Amino acid sequence: MTTALSNFRRWARGAVVAAACMAACAAARADRLELVAGGGVKAEGRATECRLDRPFSAGRDRRGTLYISEEAGRVLAVDRAGRLRRIAGILGSGSGGDGGPASDAQLAAPHNIVVLPSDDVLVADTMNHRIRRISARSGRIAAFAGTGTAGYSGDGGPALQAEFGAVYCLALDARRSVLYVDDLDNRRIRSIDMRSGIVSTAAGNGKKGTPQEGAIAVDAPLVDPRAIAVDSHGRLYILERGGNALRVVDENGLIRTVCGTGKPGPASDGDAETATLSGPKHLAVDRDDNVIIADTDNHVIRKLDVRERRVTTIAGTGAAGEGSPGRAPLATALNQPHGVYVERNGDIIICDSLNNRVLRYVKE
Repeated sequence: MTTALSNFRRWARGAVVAAACMAACAAARADRLELVAGGGVKAEGRATECRLDRPFSAGRDRRGTLYISEEAGRVLAVDRAGRLRRIAGILGSGSGGDGGPASDAQLAAPHNIVVLPSDDVLVADTMNHRIRRISARSGRIAAFAGTGTAGYSGDGGPALQAEFGAVYCLALDARRSVLYVDDLDNRRIRSIDMRSGIVSTAAGNGKKGTPQEGAIAVDAPLVDPRAIAVDSHGRLYILERGGNALRVVDENGLIRTVCGTGKPGPASDGDAETATLSGPKHLAVDRDDNVIIADTDNHVIRKLDVRERRVTTIAGTGAAGEGSPGRAPLATALNQPHGVYVERNGDIIICDSLNNRVLRYVKE
């Protein structure tokens, strides 16, 4: 009896230890937010010890380098070792530097970047009303599209001779060799054929208004297009900050609303048509063609399941704050999250703009 009792006690202790280990492993595997950059005071060095100034967007090249654009007029690079350096722009606004090293160039509120298959970086130089290209090979910067003068012209001609008004966001459809351009002040989405360099208009007629369901996209008004993204089928998503809605232009060039009521309100999950958005500013498409939305004024990140037509909050508490990284995404406060970028492995990069940091949503 004594031996049996002793064996039982050993088994019980082992079971408790095993249960604790399983719980610890489950906690380690849980989705979480990790700090990538920001939160420090250094200009360069270890990214988590460096200072950021309202990071706007991010993108990664084939070598694993993560690029970040920020309101202060800089483009930064975080290498695979987690070290940050400035590659373009100097503090303050300007437009000079074409033809020279990108590190000597001036940018004006670059709201978005896109990394090309060549690893060159395209920068939406927003308040300079143009797009600039940073060469991965030489590190030099050059004009890619736009004259630098605000306007609306150039359809049917070369991108460098076209006029744009506040280039806010870029989206590359690499399969079809098309770059979409969010021409904010013109309330239009333009497209650039990456083979020929010819510009055209893909959506928007320049007037302010809510498009009718099923309207021809180029004949329809837009409220306030702030971000664009393309899925694997070539569908173009348009996120409207002032319109508090997400639109899509289908393969036939017709536009409809897929998420949002048009009125701001607290983040409400569920049916996409009745889910509220509040001042959304950026979006990305994941590996399953679902849409990740930075619901900026609600301080959360949302996921639109396109097939189910349902919206779910995946990060943020819904109130502005400085939640500590390392915790569960829904328990971590954000403050006006701006850019979102989906990694190849499904992780999501979040530019938590007013907290001056970049986070990674690690999916387990």
